[in-house]
Amino acid sequence: MAPCPHWSLKPAHPISARQQTLISKDGKLSRQKQKSRRSEDEQRKDGMLKPVVLIQVGVFLALCRQLEAAATGTLKGDSTQDGGGSDGDSISHSLAMVQRLEALLAQGNGSDVSLRVETPNADEVKVIQAHSLVLSLQSPVFEEMLLSRNSSLLVLKESSDCAAVFDRFIRYLYCGEISLRLDQALPLHKLATKYQVLGLQQGITQYMTQNLAQDSPSGHVAGWYEYALQAGDVALKDSCLQYLAWNLSAVLQSGEWVTISSQLLMTLLQRSDLILHSEMELFAALEAWIVQNEPDGLTAENALRAVRYAMMPPRELFRLQTQSSVLARYQESVRDLLYMSYQFHSASPLQMAKYFDVNCSLFVPRNYLSPVWGSPWIISNPTRDDRSTSFQTQLGPSGHDASKRVTWNALFSPRWIPLSVRSMYAEAGAMQPTRVEGGRPRIIITPATSSADFAGVNFQKTVLVMAQQQGKVVVKHVYNFHQSTEENGDFLAEADLYRRTSEYLIDSSLILHIVVKPLYQPLITTKI
Repeated sequence: MAPCPHWSLKPAHPISARQQTLISKDGKLSRQKQKSRRSEDEQRKDGMLKPVVLIQVGVFLALCRQLEAAATGTLKGDSTQDGGGSDGDSISHSLAMVQRLEALLAQGNGSDVSLRVETPNADEVKVIQAHSLVLSLQSPVFEEMLLSRNSSLLVLKESSDCAAVFDRFIRYLYCGEISLRLDQALPLHKLATKYQVLGLQQGITQYMTQNLAQDSPSGHVAGWYEYALQAGDVALKDSCLQYLAWNLSAVLQSGEWVTISSQLLMTLLQRSDLILHSEMELFAALEAWIVQNEPDGLTAENALRAVRYAMMPPRELFRLQTQSSVLARYQESVRDLLYMSYQFHSASPLQMAKYFDVNCSLFVPRNYLSPVWGSPWIISNPTRDDRSTSFQTQLGPSGHDASKRVTWNALFSPRWIPLSVRSMYAEAGAMQPTRVEGGRPRIIITPATSSADFAGVNFQKTVLVMAQQQGKVVVKHVYNFHQSTEENGDFLAEADLYRRTSEYLIDSSLILHIVVKPLYQPLITTKI
């Protein structure tokens, strides 16, 4: 048999001198190492050294045979020159090597460790023949466990869902690839986190983030959020929370809503960027959650106090007080909020601010999709030219202003040149173009007329950008500004509107929704 090719295997952590096994050309230990081994054996008998795990020579040779058999790769020319000025070639057999490693795992050849995977109730046992060298190279946790074992059997306690996918997890350690279903993402992420396989952990986090909109029988985003919060995965936690907040109307209508925890419920209720049809829709969903979960009195009271009753018309407030069994039970806890809401609707906000200190989130609108708060805007072929539209909203949510209407003009420019780029034209003394090839998309929203009624009211504009994911239309981005999206600087920066397959294009159209939120400055002295 031809001699085994030389491979440089680098473990996750440096291997100490005690863990190394040196192999001479004739396959025997060098005399120096033999002497060192005898010295260690003598010291171990005296109790001076703790037992250590050495990589067996037979295991190493078995791996070498597998890799040697895979070394039938292709020869590729390399046009770059090395230090000597001659052309170089590279030999690639990575795919064959991965296939051999997979076969090594499947056949168990040269295995020196048995992984016994047990569930808490020991109702399921799975045994996997593995190789300590591969496990140690891929996982520092496995490396530590293998160094401290005293037999060839390693018993691992895993939950039922993790035990079900443990063989797939081990296969990834050998092959560096994995295929998974939606229901397997969470247990695989748990295993990757537990055994500190960072590449797999990051890959599954990315997979989960990209599949938040995927259909599942009972919903999965809330469960992923709870897990990410417990595991300390900030990226996954923030992605789940943002998806729930920006697509709340769909979440409220799903079976997943009544299963969320009280902690997640309060986190959502306290946000001003929730996207839903109306505040009444949120109250109805909260009422269903309370009836289903029967929380303690303090939790129910805190949740009901997070509802922004001032954003409901008086007729809806009257109906709640007479028809809602939950509100009837906890009415004393929200009596002050209902009282302020009725005052808010009965008088001018400017007059109300003279007598009451009402700086609270009760008067801060969320992103409501109701027609009185804004309008959808579908822009076909958005890269072609400028588009404009007009729509009306109420002057404000107060009953004093609800009957007054404001007409808004919106302009979409697909290739607007940013202010930062215009300065280059000014320095060169050239005429500054308003639109150029390669410019950025921009939206400007201005009132069609001015009015004295606008005094004390700051109109915040919000543009919701939709995208198609897993066959669903979801909110991809939210941009807040006063007059122009140029204030953000990154409006549609990630959207490739020239690419037909872009997730931002639905039937070749860019789907937006504009929300205008009146903020009464005398009532809100600080941004909440």
